[in-house]
Amino acid sequence: MKLAALLSSAASVSRGALLLGGLLASLHAAAADTTLLNVSYDPTRELYTAYDKLFSAWYRQTGGETLTVRTTNGGSGAQARQVLAGQQADVVTLGIASDIDALAARGLLRKDWQRQLPYNSTPYTSTIVFLVRAGNPKGIHDWNDLVKPGVGVVTPNPKTSSGARWNYLAAWAYAMRQPEGNEVSAKAFEKKLYRNVKVLDSGARGATNSFVERGIGDVLVAWEDDALLAVNKLAPGKYQVVVPSISIRCEPPVAVIDSVVDQRGTRKIAQAYLEHMYSPEAQALIAENYYRPAEPSIAAKYARLFPAVKLVGIDDPMFGGWHVAQAKHFADGGVFDQIFQPN
Repeated sequence: MKLAALLSSAASVSRGALLLGGLLASLHAAAADTTLLNVSYDPTRELYTAYDKLFSAWYRQTGGETLTVRTTNGGSGAQARQVLAGQQADVVTLGIASDIDALAARGLLRKDWQRQLPYNSTPYTSTIVFLVRAGNPKGIHDWNDLVKPGVGVVTPNPKTSSGARWNYLAAWAYAMRQPEGNEVSAKAFEKKLYRNVKVLDSGARGATNSFVERGIGDVLVAWEDDALLAVNKLAPGKYQVVVPSISIRCEPPVAVIDSVVDQRGTRKIAQAYLEHMYSPEAQALIAENYYRPAEPSIAAKYARLFPAVKLVGIDDPMFGGWHVAQAKHFADGGVFDQIFQPN
């Protein structure tokens, strides 16, 4: 009887240990699921540092969970390739739609991802402007000034940077909209412009650092948000923004990576993370970080922060959308490869 009792007791302890082990495993999984990874493009560091804090506080208040959000930054194309290589991104917030389309083509998320959130899954926009040194010593006022002899231009590499592709297309739009402008003249204009480029960094923030910190070049072709950040916070009084006569409407989209969130069980959190970007408080935070809010009422409230500029969209017939523009201009052997000769 004593032996039977001991065996029964041992079995109970064993069952208890198994139950405890299962509970600890469940708690560990739950803890793991409260970590969210946002893979983002280069100039969004300050924006997502602020937004991650805002969202984590809101989520804790509404859902009762403590959440840790990590954001990584780099050239948009390079970041997309990291996700393709297996980086476990719950969400991506990249610089151009074609980089997310590349992920969808590999089955990492649904192909109609741009229909899942308002404004084509774009909670904020930007444009392309010039950053010059105080006093504008080279007299740079428009795109045609960038092709003059002796003007040093800084812009990132279109092969790795979404900002660089927007820069290139904004210059193309200017050339096409000139009297008698056509694709031949636009191609010649781009060739002259890139002949003046001093350095092609891999990402937009690297190009900003080359211009601001390393003193390279006379003009930085930049995201508006990066240029305004430099003028207002990084180096007040040392630089000024020049708005060209025509530029491009930049639409940096966001998306949930379905294959990752379904595996990790983080879909609810990831979806909430992106949806909350359209809330009034997040839209105000976006404007305060020099991005143009997508919500019209918030955009109107902060309109004073952003200069008026004539904008061309990526769906304009001269571009035909990102699918066409990417293949025509930036694929191997495309127009950029034809016009660019490294110095």
